[in-house]
Amino acid sequence: MLSRVADSLYWINRYVERAENISRFVEVSEAMALDCPPGSAEPWLPLIDASGERDLFDTLCPAASPEDVVNFLVRREDNPNSVVNCIAFARENARQIRDVLTTEMWEHLNATYWSLQEASFWEQPPQEQLRDIRSACQLFYGITDATLSRDLSWQFCRLGRLLERADKTTRILDVKYFLLLPTPEEVGGVLDELQWIALLRTAGAYQMFRQSQQRAIAPEAVAGFLLLNPVFPRSVRYCLERISETLKIVRSNAVPGAPDELECLSGLTLARWSFTRIEELIANGLHEAIDQLQQDLNQLHTLIEQRYFIAPAPEAPEAPEHPTPSKPACVPA
Repeated sequence: MLSRVADSLYWINRYVERAENISRFVEVSEAMALDCPPGSAEPWLPLIDASGERDLFDTLCPAASPEDVVNFLVRREDNPNSVVNCIAFARENARQIRDVLTTEMWEHLNATYWSLQEASFWEQPPQEQLRDIRSACQLFYGITDATLSRDLSWQFCRLGRLLERADKTTRILDVKYFLLLPTPEEVGGVLDELQWIALLRTAGAYQMFRQSQQRAIAPEAVAGFLLLNPVFPRSVRYCLERISETLKIVRSNAVPGAPDELECLSGLTLARWSFTRIEELIANGLHEAIDQLQQDLNQLHTLIEQRYFIAPAPEAPEAPEHPTPSKPACVPA
């Protein structure tokens, strides 16, 4: 497979996953805002922190109103990670490799892009806009899984999706646990419980958490479910296991030998998050552990990019040790 094709497949799925996550974040916050005082920024500004775009947001939207947050995350053209831009970037990558994608994948992604360019789409109520975007992204996953052969193309699709999903799960959990940590008297209160429920809904995990945990919602239980659950498809551990599997499949045609830096980092990160307990993580500092995990995920991306997406520069020909003497010029008689 060509490096540019693998790169485009990887980023198509990262961008679609990013758009789906952001649309769900905003959709849940819209619902949570109904339980907060009017004009409160409580459910909104943490979304900017989770997206990692706080400096850009403060520059573009100094008023920091709820409307500014929604517009910045969903439609703002000068935010490269807005939902509209993510879908546009995914479509542009898909356009360049249409011969690799299935017809159904391209048609759905292209239709999603053009629907976001229509004024009538944005005339709908905000909840319906976000629900349509989220459904379109999820439908793209289903079309991909149903129509694309399980060859290297599908593996790079899955790799991009899983890395983006793990990153967003850690970011939204870190924001709640670190930036929104309530005062001692607020712990266990109504607003605190609403925030934890909103966090689970943001990760699409509320129902599965309720089925697996037959007890009241507690910070330790929520964090443990989102980080360490081995069967929930949006948990960090599940994503790391699938990332490790995918990298092994992609590397299966390589010459056997000692594991390289990418394989070592993938294995060590998976082991670290498979053989730990949430009580230990919290006791040693959950924010610090998540911060290290995000650095590991960024490093995984960098190593994947270097290994598979960046073509090696051609080697310059070696100069001969003893230059060949040139043919002597003809000397006139």
